[in-house]
Amino acid sequence: MRLDKYLKVSRLIKRRTVANEACDAGRVTVNDKIARASYDVKVGDVIALTLGQREVKVRVETVAETVRKEDASTMYSVL
Repeated sequence: MRLDKYLKVSRLIKRRTVANEACDAGRVTVNDKIARASYDVKVGDVIALTLGQREVKVRVETVAETVRKEDASTMYSVL
C-alpha cells in the first residue's frame, strides 16, 4: 500500500492530499529515510511524522485497504 494511503487509512493524517503534501515537503520518514508518497509500506516499517511542533513515531503492525474508524489504531503501535 502507498504511504499516503496508509497514513489516511490508519487515520494518522486526516486526508490523503494532506498526507501527500507532507511527504512532498519531507516531513515523513520511513526507517530514518525521507519517503515519497509512493513508498510501499510493509509490516515492521517505522514511520516518523513531523506535524507542526509535535513528532509522532509509529511502527506498522498491519496493512489493510479498509478499516473501521474504531479499529484504525490497531494498524500501528506508537513508539
